[in-house]
Amino acid sequence: MSNTGDQNTPFSAPQPPGYGPAPAPGSGAAPGPAPGPAAQPPVPPQPQPYAQPNPYAQQGPPGFQAPSPAPPPASPQGPGGYGYPAPSTPGAPTGSPGMPGAAYGAPPGGGPGDGAGRGVSGWLWALGGAVAAAAVGGSVLFATGAFSSEPDPVLKGYAYRDDLCAATSLSPFENAHYEAKPSSGSTTGTGTGSSAPPNPQHSGAQLNSMDSMWCNITLTPQSTGTSIYPTTWLYTAATLHKKADPAPEFADMYRAYEKQETSVRYRVEPVSGIGDEAFLVSRTDAGSNSAYVILAARDGWLTYQSTWTSYTAGSNAAKAPSSSEIATMLETSAKETLQRLKNGGR
Repeated sequence: MSNTGDQNTPFSAPQPPGYGPAPAPGSGAAPGPAPGPAAQPPVPPQPQPYAQPNPYAQQGPPGFQAPSPAPPPASPQGPGGYGYPAPSTPGAPTGSPGMPGAAYGAPPGGGPGDGAGRGVSGWLWALGGAVAAAAVGGSVLFATGAFSSEPDPVLKGYAYRDDLCAATSLSPFENAHYEAKPSSGSTTGTGTGSSAPPNPQHSGAQLNSMDSMWCNITLTPQSTGTSIYPTTWLYTAATLHKKADPAPEFADMYRAYEKQETSVRYRVEPVSGIGDEAFLVSRTDAGSNSAYVILAARDGWLTYQSTWTSYTAGSNAAKAPSSSEIATMLETSAKETLQRLKNGGR
């Protein structure tokens, strides 16, 4: 047989009353549900794993009634009704003071809206926000060029000049009795009346990666007349590199002259006192009537080259300057020209 309030088991004992004071003896008042928290929406009854009969229990003789097993520890009762454990309400922490407990035998842990779920959700939101902030910050840095691998050019105050000839120092050559005679409008010594290029002649270009300047000057010995065809040229070039540092390749560019396997031989020597590094390249042809000398210098990201080319024949060959004298003139001119380029061409 079963008592009132039993759940499918003949051996369950009556459940103690819910929260609230027990009725006084002899009052005759029937025990009612104790006041508790606000009524929760009805929840379907939970299956009770402990309410199933034990198929392996020992059976007694007919008429024998086994003693009732001790009831499980009673959970605090809520608004679920007298004698029935109230199922746990989703979203309510188990075992909180003043809140109904979980049904006996229900699995531990909270529902989908408990504190742990909120903690995980908040952690994911924080992670997503950090990723979004990092993406926005990276976009700003990329747009402003903070991730650019291009180094800043080291120009050391050098500036572009549209007329390099105006900044080129000719004092060392004039002291050696050379002069740059202006063009007379016809090719000197030919008598054809054809127009001659200006002397000196300059050019230049400002580009995205570099600014380049050139100057070509024809030099004539002062002791010769105007009918003598000029045989000496001074070619000067300066480049302001704005995207790439020329230092790693600068020295090898001129040392390669010594590696040329031709009939013309060159000697390469380092020169001190001009920029960060400088080199002198000279031809070593024995008995030649021509001279070819290069002075190359690098100062920061500026490269400079001055080239002397001359050819002397007949009685004038003995008066031609030697390679060492030409080198001295080029070095002096380079120092003064670079100083002018750094001070705005003055």
